[in-house]
This record gives sequence, C-alpha cells and structure tokens, in this order.
Amino acid sequence: MTQRALDSSGEQTPGSSRPAMIDAGAELDPVHPVDLPPSGHRATGLTTAEVAERVARGEVNDVPVRSSRSLTEIVRANVFTRFNLIIGVLWVIMLFVAPIQDSLFGFVIVANTGIGIIQEWRAKRTLDSLAVIGEAKPTVRRDGTAAEVSTHEIVLGDVIELGPGDKVVVDGTVAEADSLEVDESLLTGEADPVLKRPGDPVMSGSFVVAGGGAFTATKVGREAYAAQLAEEASRFTLVHSELRSGISTILKYVTWMMVPTAIGLIISQLVVKDNNFKDSVARTVGGIVPMIPEGLVLLTSVAFAIGVVRLGRKQCLVQELPAIEGLARVDVVCLDKTGTLTEGGMDITEVRPLNGSDEAYVHQVLRSLGSSDPRPNASLQAIIDAYPAGGDGKAAWTVTEAMPFSSARKYSGAAFTETDGTSSAWLLGAPDVLLPEGDPTLDEIEHLNEQGLRVLLLARVPSGELDAPDAAEGDVPTALVVLEQRLRPDAAETLKYFAQQNVATKVISGDNAVSVGAVAGKLGLAGAENTLDARRMPTDPDEMATAMEQNAVFGRVTPQQKRDMVAALQSRGHTVAMTGDGVNDVLALKDADIGVSMGSGSEATRAVAQIVLLNNSFATLPSVVAEGRRVIGNITRVATLFLTKTVYSVLLAILVVCSQVEYPFLPRHLTLLATLTIGVPAFFLALAPNKERAQPHFVRRVMRYAIPSGVIAAAATFTTYLIARHHYSGPGALEAETSAATLTLFLVAMWVLAIIARPYTWWRIGLVAAMGLGFLIVLVVPWLQDFFALKLVGTTLPWTAVGIAVAAAALLELCWRWVGRRFGA
Repeated sequence: MTQRALDSSGEQTPGSSRPAMIDAGAELDPVHPVDLPPSGHRATGLTTAEVAERVARGEVNDVPVRSSRSLTEIVRANVFTRFNLIIGVLWVIMLFVAPIQDSLFGFVIVANTGIGIIQEWRAKRTLDSLAVIGEAKPTVRRDGTAAEVSTHEIVLGDVIELGPGDKVVVDGTVAEADSLEVDESLLTGEADPVLKRPGDPVMSGSFVVAGGGAFTATKVGREAYAAQLAEEASRFTLVHSELRSGISTILKYVTWMMVPTAIGLIISQLVVKDNNFKDSVARTVGGIVPMIPEGLVLLTSVAFAIGVVRLGRKQCLVQELPAIEGLARVDVVCLDKTGTLTEGGMDITEVRPLNGSDEAYVHQVLRSLGSSDPRPNASLQAIIDAYPAGGDGKAAWTVTEAMPFSSARKYSGAAFTETDGTSSAWLLGAPDVLLPEGDPTLDEIEHLNEQGLRVLLLARVPSGELDAPDAAEGDVPTALVVLEQRLRPDAAETLKYFAQQNVATKVISGDNAVSVGAVAGKLGLAGAENTLDARRMPTDPDEMATAMEQNAVFGRVTPQQKRDMVAALQSRGHTVAMTGDGVNDVLALKDADIGVSMGSGSEATRAVAQIVLLNNSFATLPSVVAEGRRVIGNITRVATLFLTKTVYSVLLAILVVCSQVEYPFLPRHLTLLATLTIGVPAFFLALAPNKERAQPHFVRRVMRYAIPSGVIAAAATFTTYLIARHHYSGPGALEAETSAATLTLFLVAMWVLAIIARPYTWWRIGLVAAMGLGFLIVLVVPWLQDFFALKLVGTTLPWTAVGIAVAAAALLELCWRWVGRRFGA
C-alpha cells in the first residue's frame, strides 16, 4: 500500500512522499555507525563515555519542545499589526501638527500593546513550565541499567525501552520485541496496529498499543520523521477558534469601510474646507482613529492569556490557547470510564472457581499470570497485589510464552511450565469475549455487572500460539475474578455540573456495558440505565448517530469504534469533547473537537490532546468550561462596544463628507470618550465572571447589536452638531459645537455600556457610575476643560444635547429588545 506523508492533523499531504522505512543501520553516519544488538540478545545500551562522545558530536535529540510562541514572536505579533501601523503613522503626524493632548491615542496604543506582550509572556511562562511537568521521560538503558531521561537527552544509538502507551520519540530499529504492537495511525492514517519484530523499523510519532520491547535510536533531532512533519505545526499551532476567525472577518470588513471613508474625509477637510492646515489635519486624524477597533484584538489575546494563567494555577495545561473556547462550546462530552470516572486502581473482592476447579490451584495460576507481565494494567496489578509472587510460600511458575493485554482482543494470556513439569496455557479477559453466547456462566456474570463490579474470566486453553486469532476456541472456564473499581470522589459533582449546563455526557468504555452503566448510575449520571453493547452498534453512520443520541453508556467499544462514534456525533452538528488516558483513546481524542488527556495518561494521549489535566482530576473540567465561557461571553460583550464605536465613527465621517462641514471632534475628544465608554470598562468586563453558555455565530451576534447602536449614536450626535452650528456663531463657536456633540455622543455611548453591563451587580453599577463621574469631572474642572478643549456654553444647547441623548437611549432600548426577540438572545 502506498504511504504518503501526513500533516500534523493526520491528513495526507498532496505531492509529498513518505521517507522510505529505515532498515537496520541504514542512513546512519558512515563514520560513526550505530551498533545494533544481535537478534534475541538483550541490548545493554551505551556507556557514559559513549553518550558524552555523541553529545560532543551533536548527535542529540535536540528538537525544541515548543508549547508557545517565543518572546520575539510575541513582541512581533503584538507590535507589527496592520492597525498599529495605521495608528503609528497618524500618531507621528499628530505629534508634529497638534498639541500633545491630541496625541494621547498613541500613548494608549503603546500601553495596550505593552500589556498584551506582558500578559502573553506570562501565559507563555505558565505553558512552558507546565509542559515540562507534563513531559514524558523515556526509559533508556545506559551502562547496563535502565533510567528515565528527558526526550532531548536521547543520543544516537541509545537503547530505549517500550511498553503499552509509550510513544516512540525518535526513529529506530527494534532490538527486542515481546508481542510488540505499534500504532502508526498518527503517521500513516492506518488504524490497525503493526506487529514489530527485532530488526523492524519504528518511526517517531507512533506508539505502543500492546506488548513491550526496546529499540535502538537510528535518527535523532530534526532527522527524525515525526520531527520533520511537526516542526512547523509545533510552533504555537491553534485549533479552530470562532472567536479569532470572527474578529479577523470583522477587521477585514472594517478595513474595507475605513479606507474609502478616510480618503473622503481627508479630501473634505483639507480641500473643500479652507481651514487652518494643522487644525484640518487634527480633525481628519480625529475622524480616522476611532474607526479602528484596535483594542479588540488586544483584549481577546489578553483574555485568552489570562485564562491560560488561571487554569495553569489549577494544574491544567492548555496546549493550544483557543482550546478553552472550544471546550466552552462543547455540547457532548465523551468520557472513558477507567481513569476518568474511576481511579486507576482496583481491588479483588472475590475469586469464584468454576467447573470444580481447586481454589488453591486457581490462586497459583493468578500468581503466575501476575509475574508474566512486566508492565501490568490496572486489572492485573490488582491480581498481583492480592496474589504476590512468593505469597503462601509458593513461587510463580516458569513463563514460556506471554501475551500482554490488548484492547482489541480484550484479553491477555501466558503459558507456563508448572512445578511438576507439566505445561499449561491460560487466557484472562472479558468473559463475554471468551465465552460463547448462551453460556450459563454469562447470567451469573451479568448479575455481578449489574452491581457495578468488573468480572474477568480465567480460562485454560490448549497449548499453542496464544496470539492466534482462534486462541480462545476450546477454552475451559476455570474461575471468575471479581474486581471492584475505585470511584473518583469528584466524579459525581462533575457529572452533575455538565447536566446543569445542558452538556450531554456519554460514557464510552471497553468494559462490559451493564457494569459501566452501574458505575455511572452510582455517580448519578442521567440516563445511565440506557446502555448499549458496542458489538451491536449499527455501522451506518446515521444509525450510529441516532444510537449515540439515545443512549448514555456504551460498553465493549473498540478503539476504531470510539473514533466512529465521535464522527457520528459530529455529523449531527454536535461539538464533541473526548477525555481519556489510555492508548485506546488516542484516535478518538485526535478526531474530537477538543481532546482532554489525563496527566498520568500515556504519552500518546498527551501528545494529541489540546488540554492536559496534570493533576489527573476530572473535576478540573468544569473550571476549563467556565473559563472558556467567561472568555467567549465577555469578548462578545466588549466586541459590541468596540464595533459600535467603529460604526458611529464611519457614519459620522460619511455625514461630514456629504454635508461639507468641519469634522466635529479632535483626537483628544474621542480618546476621552473611548477610554471612559470602551477602554477601561471593556478591560473589567472582559475579565469578569460569566457563566452564559457559549453561542455560535459570533460575528452575527456582535454586528446585529453594534450596527443599530452605531447608527443611533451617529444620528443623535450629528443632529446635535447641526443644531449647535445654527445656534452658535463667532469666535469659539466650533469649540462650543464640539462640546455639545461630545456630550450627546458620550451619553449615548454610556447607555450602550449600561446595556452591555447587564445583568447588574454592585461592581458593574459602580463601574458605569465611575465612568460617568470621570466625564463629569472633566466638564467641571477648569484645567481639564482646557486640556480636552471641552466647555459647555450656555444652557439651551447642553440641555438640548441631553434631550437628544435621552431620546436616542430610549430608541436603543427598543432596538435591542426587538433584536433580541427577532434574532434570539
């Protein structure tokens, strides 16, 4: 089968070809070849001196782990933006032609950009420190002993041990293999595990699903296959963010509106009106600057960054910033029972011999099975704890063949030479897989499963190949091993939270469906009684989607089925999050909208997940959802503020051009208005608690309020300005007209802020009141009047301005309510 290179998402990259699979010792340094151990021999690894020699030659796995942007990239991204360029040019012009108070907008941009850099730098430090905590450390043999080292310390020729769940971190050649099965789906797209034997190549980016062994590193650093694929993707990659893409769309349209409007304004103020040149330039700049919603991008980045820092304090590693937004939009959470609802450990509650088996003999079989696997799973570890080697003074039998547990097979096995010299072979696994349908023992097992207990069947099989497809045929049931799983103490509260938030919870497990349903029922999962054995799951995607929506608990699910289930839910328009910690969860985690991995999970799951719960606590998820909702809800609110300003600024400029009058505002006026009605309150509102469920269609939701609000604000302001032009005359008339128009615009903008600040709390009311008090102080303090060129003249026009603003506020209320009813909240 032709294999083509894949991009980081697992899709085939057109026009590229996958490097040839490496042979033992191929493509290595001709001067310093890697010595591969003879097949069947245990590789002792490099000596300390050999490691030092390779480090000196630069043969080290030095690919940097990039969890976020570098400081240089952060500064560049925050400073060199389209709008900063426009504002920077205008700022330089204003510094030459107008007083310093007309250049305040430039200092605000410098401060905002600085805040953005600092906040993202803090987030980067949090990400990097957490990434180090969550980094897997491969086991490497050196000087004949095994030790854990960091990935970047691996050198060419190192012998690296592998076990279930381990990720292959560099390219290499298998030196030892014990039923070693490797999943290369993240590289090739092929979901079927590949059985590896000594001498076979292994590629970085693949991971072990069953068995164990060791391999010799033949390519390290940027030479490794996965490093070549992922080098670009690892640089601060982003999951799809409706918030970011929506803001980009808005800014694109704003730019299109701004350019022709600004040109018309420049011509109007510099050519048509024969004004003082410097004053014309100042008023032209005053018309262009507020069209730019420059703070919106900054505030979004700051909100994301602060969200990452907040979650970092709770030991939650957000590997891609907008992932917190994605989880907030999720309406279905798929949970793997083991490690999510239950703790990793289990306890044996009972061993029931079957078919007249001797209980002491069964204990000896279990003791020997426990000794047969150097990397036991949770079930086998419980058996080891109950029947340790040497217990009762009896030693384990000699292992002649071992087959580790595989989630695809649902059982493990081993063959022994017993103390009397006889041979025996055994399988331990899922009873409903090892027993034929209709076996009376299944009824007994079903009763145990209904109590939430996990049951394994110990069966004797004829000697032969344990890993043969028909290995279970002719088995003789010998005993039932009854296990009790330890429930996570925080799982019930977390499930309750998701139910309250109208997020559907689906428990997807490889265990028996009835047993899983009983566990979920103990934790209070709604619909836990609606269970389905995945072996009876329809294969048609539409029928599967229906089955997924109708049931809450699924058992005997294969890794490929988990992937299909996620796809089926997505086909119905659901946003799906998948949690898990085992290798069998990787494919589903990769395909889900948001993948959540436990910190103690396999390296493979942590590699593909966007969110890693380093404290292994499922209870952290509500914090992530809440943080995402806070970001989305608040950014939607403040975006309406920013876009309202853009709309009224563009419309005022158009009205000025069409009316052939002086632009009513200087930059200082709009800097003051933007600071009090947008800048300061937006910062507080963006960081406030917000539990509203995230809604789709960000652009539509923002613009349906911003456009009518901007239109009403522009109409009210220009009406006041035209009335003032007929009322005032003589020297100082333009300043009086500007002051009246500024008063109207401030009051209307304040009402927009008051609407957006709802529902009111004591601090929201205080915030709105403080902004109003700030403007009042400017109007009454003489030196501030002079600084901002604001002085209300007489009483008729100021009160007329207030009356127009009140009428505009009433119109705003009616308009917002109509929009809410017409288009939904």
